[in-house]
Amino acid sequence: MTLEQLRIFVEVAARQHVTRAAEYLNMTQSAVSAAITALETRHGVTLFDRVGRSIVLNRTGQLFLKEAQQVLASAKAAEAALMDLSGLMHGELSIIASQTAAAHWLAPKLAAYRNLYPGIKLNIGIGNTVETADAVMNGKTEIGLIEWREDRRGVSARQVAIDEMIVIVGRDHPWTDGKPRSIGDFRQTPWVMREAGSGTRHAFESMIEAEGLSLAELDVTLQLPANEPIISAVEAGLGATLMSRILADPLLKGGTIVEAAIKPLPRPFFLLRHEERYRSKAADAFDAMISTVAGAP
Repeated sequence: MTLEQLRIFVEVAARQHVTRAAEYLNMTQSAVSAAITALETRHGVTLFDRVGRSIVLNRTGQLFLKEAQQVLASAKAAEAALMDLSGLMHGELSIIASQTAAAHWLAPKLAAYRNLYPGIKLNIGIGNTVETADAVMNGKTEIGLIEWREDRRGVSARQVAIDEMIVIVGRDHPWTDGKPRSIGDFRQTPWVMREAGSGTRHAFESMIEAEGLSLAELDVTLQLPANEPIISAVEAGLGATLMSRILADPLLKGGTIVEAAIKPLPRPFFLLRHEERYRSKAADAFDAMISTVAGAP
């Protein structure tokens, strides 16, 4: 069993699809299939059920997946430890950020870090808040950046910035009249929402629950997994949404959407790190750099 076989297995398991995993790994489909077959044959197990032309991770595969992820995390930590022996001249830093942080807040921080440490390769991933917290907990990444606190065992969360969540609507929506409205008025309009597990969804649910309102009482017309299609839906008049001011500001200035007169909701950004896994100098340097600007959007 090799680390390369484990890496291939984990990527196929994540996608439940050999071709997509091969594309991600920049390998041929036959090479990926051969690696999975070699694992199964050598150990006399079946890791995936072949259902028609599809593959599905079975119970044996699910159990093995956890072990494979732990081995890969340990190997990555060992590599980081060796890289640290050369200081910050070489190495790799893995960061995963939730969508809002990745799209608008993170880029200038990465540019500043790159200028300071040009020898460090930056490996950046994007997921929602739950996926980001899970990646840090499982050792898939060293640093996570999220827009709403998500607790995980052994993972520390430190606030590094503050954002505002505002309600936006299309230009023809009744709430463009500037009349002040409250959360109690949320029943009066359809809503376009992010998916469960996202920081934006957490923020919205927290906002309405604080006023005794539940999501079931609202007219949720659409749930979408990214900010861009939500903006398009709002512009098309499909409803209102709660969104980061960082995301909304350019569109507000362009006049394609309008901010409703509803009190904004403060939303902190958190930097996540595992408390027990190996901490590389590259990650420590990024953490320290972010600390110097903590509190700034």
